[in-house]
Amino acid sequence: MTIYDITRTVTPEIAVWPGDQHYSVKLSASLEQGDSVNLTTLVLSPHTGSHADAAFHTEHGGTHPAAEKLDAFLGIARVVTVSKRDGALLPSDFPEGSLEGVQRLLIHSHVSDSPDERWPDVFPYLSEILIQQFAEQGGLLIGLDSPSVDAFDSKALHCHHALRRCGLFNLETLCLAGVPDGDYELIALPLKLDLACASPVRAILRTL
Repeated sequence: MTIYDITRTVTPEIAVWPGDQHYSVKLSASLEQGDSVNLTTLVLSPHTGSHADAAFHTEHGGTHPAAEKLDAFLGIARVVTVSKRDGALLPSDFPEGSLEGVQRLLIHSHVSDSPDERWPDVFPYLSEILIQQFAEQGGLLIGLDSPSVDAFDSKALHCHHALRRCGLFNLETLCLAGVPDGDYELIALPLKLDLACASPVRAILRTL
């Protein structure tokens, strides 16, 4: 069995959505200063690095991570590589047959090759037609290495809303570099956070 860690490493230098809270760590107790333990306080946006959006992020009255169903984040997933570097992904952008019978789709693009510290200037994102088709075939979750399922400058966030309307969950800012296309077991559970709009995940793939 091979395990692929598809999680971005969270450091103070990791790229975040422009204007969002950067990750920082404060040492509030220190062994070197004579304390009995090292104790740290973390400050970060829940959208830092690899994360799962919660419904509350875009929907009035939406659920927080603590109340989200977990089955979508655990199970068989398919990694599919796309060549499109920017713009909305349509079903025709995927290799023939690669979306058939898939419940959890992980989209591998050029963004996975970017260092954790570099914000991608361009990235592919979802389309409503792709979301609708995926939902109609029984899909549960779509994950991307891109930082958003919508275009960077989108204010309407049509794809975020379409995912929730169709009952789908999403993962963003994955790192699929070095992962061959194919089927794996995905484990990417969000933290049981109340009141938050998203949750970091430790996302891994295990070979079947």
